[in-house]
Amino acid sequence: MSKRDYYEILGVSKGVDAKELKKAYRKLAMKYHPDRNPDDKEAEAKFKEATEAYEILGDAQKRAAYDQYGHAGVDPNAAGGFGGGGAGGFSDIFGDVFGDIFGGGGGGSRGGPQRGSDLRYTLELSLEEAVRGVEKKIRIPTLVSCEVCDGSGAKPGTKPKTCTTCNGMGQVRMQQGFFSVQQTCPTCRGQGTIVEDPCNSCHGRGVKEETKTLSVKIPAGVDTGDRIRLAGEGEAGSMGGPAGDLYVQVSVREHSLFHRDGRNLYCDVPISIVDAALGGELEVPTLDGRVKLKIPAETQSGKLFRLRGKGVTPVRGGAPGDLLCRVQVETPVNLTEDQKELLRKFQESLTGEKHSPQKKSWFDGVKKFFEEI
Repeated sequence: MSKRDYYEILGVSKGVDAKELKKAYRKLAMKYHPDRNPDDKEAEAKFKEATEAYEILGDAQKRAAYDQYGHAGVDPNAAGGFGGGGAGGFSDIFGDVFGDIFGGGGGGSRGGPQRGSDLRYTLELSLEEAVRGVEKKIRIPTLVSCEVCDGSGAKPGTKPKTCTTCNGMGQVRMQQGFFSVQQTCPTCRGQGTIVEDPCNSCHGRGVKEETKTLSVKIPAGVDTGDRIRLAGEGEAGSMGGPAGDLYVQVSVREHSLFHRDGRNLYCDVPISIVDAALGGELEVPTLDGRVKLKIPAETQSGKLFRLRGKGVTPVRGGAPGDLLCRVQVETPVNLTEDQKELLRKFQESLTGEKHSPQKKSWFDGVKKFFEEI
């Protein structure tokens, strides 16, 4: 490991950003690369030194350790050090810096069977369906393996032939200046094989577009954002590769009465001022039917009443949640003159503050607020 300051090696300041850091390393790498300086030991040493410096400073964690502890923070032989040569090594660093120029560093994947893409389908459910579980049929547009050629793309009775340009590797090595890089084979486009006599059904693609119908079992208790994986129901793979997966994303519609929050349900219940003042008994809805809710006398608007076990049982198990009923005291409308007169007399009969428990504290708060202005 070089003991020179890494920032000095690359010719940058300590506060340099990632873009300028890469630019500085690229300049030095181009200048001192061994292919440009054959049999020049000094240039080779400077190239290795610059690469070591960029490996440390180009990694956020290693750079932070180096800034705080110096070379001891990244020395593989020091306790807690990150080390100068990770699993990626020089090829990863060099490809990261020069890949945008030469179309990729080394070694793409060998041509052959490729796994199909995963698909996502958003399934909209009612609250009742999500809470109780349901089985739904969905129609999915997708790519499926061609049955005529069994996904090979070749006409029945024939087979794809090995690409003579890349010898089946899917990659070709090209010389660009003093660099030797690998690129996707332009003849087979990375497949490694060529279909000379294409299948008439899929026209050599190996897959066809179809719409398939699937039956999806939705477990009880799912909520918006939950996903159900259907293995092998995604797009077909190419060249006979395995199919991808289908992910069914759950979206629960808003309900006219209930609002869900995790395992609990919330419901607003309107009550009259008479029931709020004198108490009474109401029928309230739950997902399992109607239940009786006792309203005690002198109930204030916004009070929550809990009905235990009337919520949702979570999809991953556990005790069911509760239903919380929030009462809303309703002001009467469309009153007759006689009714208005009765209310006026009722208001006149209310003396003192004992009938309005929140009124005094509210006005006290208002008074304090204005006094502090």
